[in-house]
Formats: sequence, C-alpha cells, structure tokens
Amino acid sequence: MDNLLAARSTMAVSLAFHIIFACIGMTMPFLMVISHWLWLKKKDETYLRLTQAWSKGVAIFFAIGAVSGTVLSFELGLLWPGFMKYAGAIIGMPFSWEGTAFFVEAICIGLFLYGWKKLNPYVHWTSGLLVGISGVVSGIFVVCANAWMNAPAGFDLPAGQTSFANGGPVNINPVAAMFNPAWVSQTLHMTIAAFTATSFAVAGIHAILLLRNKNNLLHKRALIIALSFGSIFALAQPLSGDLSAKDVAKRLPVKLAAMEGQFQTEAGAGLTIGGIPDEKTQTTNYGIKIPRLLSFLAYGNFNAVVKGLNDFPKSDWPPVLPVHFGFQIMVGIGFLLAFIGIMFWVLRLKRKEYLSSNWFLRLVALCTPLGFIAVEAGWIVTEVGRQPWIIYGIMKTADSVTPVPYQIVHLILFVVVYLILSVIAVWLMSRQIKALDSLQVNPK
Repeated sequence: MDNLLAARSTMAVSLAFHIIFACIGMTMPFLMVISHWLWLKKKDETYLRLTQAWSKGVAIFFAIGAVSGTVLSFELGLLWPGFMKYAGAIIGMPFSWEGTAFFVEAICIGLFLYGWKKLNPYVHWTSGLLVGISGVVSGIFVVCANAWMNAPAGFDLPAGQTSFANGGPVNINPVAAMFNPAWVSQTLHMTIAAFTATSFAVAGIHAILLLRNKNNLLHKRALIIALSFGSIFALAQPLSGDLSAKDVAKRLPVKLAAMEGQFQTEAGAGLTIGGIPDEKTQTTNYGIKIPRLLSFLAYGNFNAVVKGLNDFPKSDWPPVLPVHFGFQIMVGIGFLLAFIGIMFWVLRLKRKEYLSSNWFLRLVALCTPLGFIAVEAGWIVTEVGRQPWIIYGIMKTADSVTPVPYQIVHLILFVVVYLILSVIAVWLMSRQIKALDSLQVNPK
C-alpha cells in the first residue's frame, strides 16, 4: 500500500468512526432537554428517569467523541502537511471557533450532570440546552471547513497562478473562507442528517425494549419523543438534499456526473435509480431511468444540459462506483425514513394503538442503524466525490500527502485504537441499555 492510499485510508477510518459520535453529540442533548422540560412542566417521574438515563448516554458519547475528534485534528498535520501549509491560514478560523464551542459544551455537560438539586431548575435545564446548541455550532464550524474544500474562497492566487504549486495564497479573508458559497447547503444537510439518524437510532433502541415489555411507560414516552423529533427532520431531509444537489451541480459538475453514473453529456438528462456504473464501457447498467428528471432536479429545467464524465479529463474523475453507490444508499434511506416519519404522524393522530403494535415496533427497530448508514454513505459521496482534489480545482490530494514513509503503520495503529474505542463504547452502552430495561416504569 503506497503512502497516499494509506493516508487516505487512515483519514477515512477516523472520519467514519468520529462522525457517528459527532451526530449523537449534536442530537442527544436536545432529546434530553425535551424530556427534562416535560419533567419540569408535568412533574411526571417517568420523564425525570428518562432524562437522567439519556444524560448518561450524552456523557459517554461526548467522551469518546472528544478522543476521536482530537485524533482527527492531529491527522490533518500528520498526514496532509502540504494542505495545512497553505490552508491553515485560510480556514484556521472555523477550527478555532469549533474548539471554543467544544469547551462550552464540556462546561455545560458538567453543569448539567452535577447540577441536579444544586442549580435553579430552569438554569439547570438551560445548561442542558446549551450542550445541544454548542454541539451543533461545533459541528457547523467543522463542516464550514469541509465546505471550503469543495468551494474554496477567501483568498487570491498569486498573479498568473492556478494552484499553490508556485506560491501560497494572498489577500486572505478568513471570514469569507469560513462562510464560503457551499457552507449553507452542506451544514444544513449535515445537521438535519445528524438529527434524523440519531433520533431514529434512539427510537429503534426503545422499540426493541418495548418489544420485550410493552407496558413500560418510560420506553413508550422515549419512543414518542425520539420519533416526534426525528420525523420532522426526516421530512426536511429531502428538501435539504435537493438544495445540496443543486449546489453540487453548479460547483462540482464532475461529482454530479459520478453520483448519477452519467457518462455522456445530455440535454434533458434522466435520473438513474440504482444501476451499476462501468467505467470501461462508460455505461450505467441495470438502473431505472426517469426521463428528464435529473435536468430538472439539478437545474430547474427539464431540458437543461447535464455534463457527463466524458466532458472532463479522466484524471479528474472521482471513483465512480463508490460515489454512485453511496449516493443511491443515502437517498434511498433518506426517503425511507421520511416515509416512516409520515407513517408515525398518521398513526399518532389517527391510530395511536398501532404505535405499540409488534409490526410498527419491529419496523422502527430495523431503522436503528439506517440513519447512520446514510450518514456514512453521504460522507463517502462528499469526500470520495471530490477526488482527486483535496482543495477543488486548486490542490490535488497527491500533492498534499506527507512524504514520510510507512504510513501503513499509522493506519494499523489507528484501526486498533478505534477498535478498542468501539469495544468500550459498545460495553458502556450495553450497560446503559440494560439499566434502561430495568427501569420498569409502568402505567398506574
């Protein structure tokens, strides 16, 4: 394995691991404060126990996410010194603000965990709310930096230069870099995805526990809170996805072509559902094509021209197969969760008794990992779809990688570290789930 592949694999493993904890850290505090608010208003012991149980989960995932996030920050300098040499001065601001948000989050978690009966009840509740807000803000700053890699802004190149090969950036504007043209669509899409994935995972766990004991009121209320919260964002996800796709069509047309397996430039291009792209024959086989829909979704015009991969040098193509599959998985799961969100509200308003039926609980239980699978697939689309560029149109990934040999050693080391962290996370959460299952809060 060469240095470039080893470095990319190390970063991929780190991101794939950390993103799960980042999503949970953005979402779980909001579920916690909703339950806490219901306790403050209704004085129902069920909500108090649920809040305390969820707060322990927040603490566990925060700790593990802090470790994996710190590793990622070191990897940027360790693996990609060419990138950091020039990009550090441009996008250092969102990383510094992310660190500030992280410290606020850590302080507020401490206040919430140890503030029971010591703080004013509403001050205590506010500290929990600030955990969620600072977690979301922290995630937004990180995604702003990633958006900059897709839509570089906030600097000029030296006269006559088209890359950083013969000179660094000039006229740097960190604010313009942070709030680059892609930041709104990417941060919105990622935040909604985090809320959807985590809420459905929480709902799925409580659905499993309800299948064991349908009379447990705590799990019933946890299921309602998680699905009420998650379904709203699941319904918003296709709308944010449409905004993101239009942005990709405008700024990274080669990535859109890879996402759709579109090899030929075409006016009135059809949308491909499924299919297997073949780069040798330059066709996408076995897919279902809906005429003219891709042109409309990308450009708002059924007759718009969609550039195919053949319009670009083959050296600038991203790996088509993983990008196409990742996009199909992300979209498919997104629409499935949106459909289940609609089903939940129909049952909640019209047929409440069905929310405790075996078929519905099993359906929700099956959704437990789906949101996170969609998130992982989405990040494959984002990161692999930008290749071979680390800064789109400015710097190639191969030009940024460290020259230090034996990066395979780091890959093996980090894989071992993340396996250990995974075992710890599973062990701690299995204990929490068992504790939840033992909370036999039954209707009076």
